[in-house]
Amino acid sequence: MNVLAHAFLAGGDAELRLGGVLGDFVHGTPDPALPPRVREGIHLHRAIDSFTDAHPEVRAARERMQPPFRRYAGILLDVWFDHLLARDFAAWSDVPLDAFSRSLRGELHAAEAILPDGLKRFLSYMDRNDLPAGYANVERVAGAFAGLSQRLSRANPVADGVPVLQAQAAELERTFANFFPDLRRFSEARIAAM
Repeated sequence: MNVLAHAFLAGGDAELRLGGVLGDFVHGTPDPALPPRVREGIHLHRAIDSFTDAHPEVRAARERMQPPFRRYAGILLDVWFDHLLARDFAAWSDVPLDAFSRSLRGELHAAEAILPDGLKRFLSYMDRNDLPAGYANVERVAGAFAGLSQRLSRANPVADGVPVLQAQAAELERTFANFFPDLRRFSEARIAAM
């Protein structure tokens, strides 16, 4: 999953949300100096990623991707699922997407002192592109894929991912509709057990 899903699935806890976003920027054991709930958010992020990768609907979606895109299917699907969540956010949340997005960026700015440099750079990108709300627009998704493609170490087709995903739009919408409620229940159970 990508930034919107991780923040949303952390529920109403700002420190879990921070950890959910930090999860892509912290490797190995989280710094013990981080607040405990932020560290739990990082662990929640990792559990969400593991659940997502193992879910039969997501696995089937990855297998439907043709080479050379299949190798990058995880990246493509993570961002596309954020697109679907953003596009239909009102079906999942009582909080409007724009308000959720602004609030999340505000929380990240308030925590800048503990953000790693990579997340600080990404936060600037989020500000410039109205993310995560901007993921509702396919053009923003295409821009995200172009940026991701440039950051990968080898030549890749990620920048060309939008037409591939649009060609499978109906199937991917069904995948998301079947998978995301399971992921939400999983996340809620993990949070309740913390």
